[in-house]
Amino acid sequence: MEAPERTPGDGVVLLTRPECHLCEDARTVVGQVTADLGLSWQELSVKDAPSLGTRFAEELPVLFIDGVQRDFWAIDEVRLRRLLQGQ
Repeated sequence: MEAPERTPGDGVVLLTRPECHLCEDARTVVGQVTADLGLSWQELSVKDAPSLGTRFAEELPVLFIDGVQRDFWAIDEVRLRRLLQGQ
């Protein structure tokens, strides 16, 4: 029996794919902003969530906050800070 696919849940989740330069850039921004704010985040690869990979194939990387898509492609540091600080 196959395990159910993971989906973005609570907190900050970055959906990525292997060998993606935009994903590398997004990983850096998300890591820096969350560290500055004392928050955690998780990365979810489309290899582990193929249906999300299909759904968001043209938008990767995709940033989710509490399960809601908030940004994609180039993650904007200022926007991310504002979203996480509730402003």
